[in-house]
Amino acid sequence: MLRRGKLQGSDGGSPSPLTLSPSVSTATNNQLTFVECESKVQELLTELHEVIKVTQKQREEGNINLEAIGKTQEKMQGEVKLSTYFKQKLRNLYSAALDDADSESDLLKKGLDIIAKIKAVQEEKRIAARLSSYNPLDDQPRKSMRRGVLMSMLQKSAQTLPLWIGKPNEKIPPLCGAVCAGPDYIAKPGDKVAARVKTDEPEEQWILAEVVTFNTYLQKYEVDDIDEEGREHHVLSKRRV
Repeated sequence: MLRRGKLQGSDGGSPSPLTLSPSVSTATNNQLTFVECESKVQELLTELHEVIKVTQKQREEGNINLEAIGKTQEKMQGEVKLSTYFKQKLRNLYSAALDDADSESDLLKKGLDIIAKIKAVQEEKRIAARLSSYNPLDDQPRKSMRRGVLMSMLQKSAQTLPLWIGKPNEKIPPLCGAVCAGPDYIAKPGDKVAARVKTDEPEEQWILAEVVTFNTYLQKYEVDDIDEEGREHHVLSKRRV
């Protein structure tokens, strides 16, 4: 079990060993099928490739203005007094360079948004493959994973989290950095969460888990310990996730 911390005592009883009904679950009603996910990923990759090409072209055009600014400043060094001509030329070049930077920034943000969409669709693809009745491994226990491999995967996942780029004075959204989610927030299937579970030890433990589903009627999550073999689930109330 991959532990994230300990609790001093318990403020609630152990969750009851129930099975959540798919009819009241938020799990997969609107999820794409495995084939649809494959097609969507290819579409997004094509779109990302085009954005990268346009970004590179925009960067090359922006470099022309930057080089012109550098050459103009070199010429100005020989001037005893800054002439009106150079002042106006620099204003125009700086204005053009700022426009180029804004355009490149918008393209980079668009590329990051596409990458975030690709990751989201890939997660849906993984869940679809896991839940599909056509998947021969669906009812099989999960393959065990060495701790080092698991930690490497988690580190890579952390490095590729979606990047929020805010504007001046813009309010930071929930779940960005240390900003908590609202009380009505429901984690989606596949989300990684910190879950507080009962163990064989006297104290409860915090584990890193993956959301399987959420029962809206019972207000309980069903989660998997990502460092646990087999298909054993933990059924937990919202306050434990």
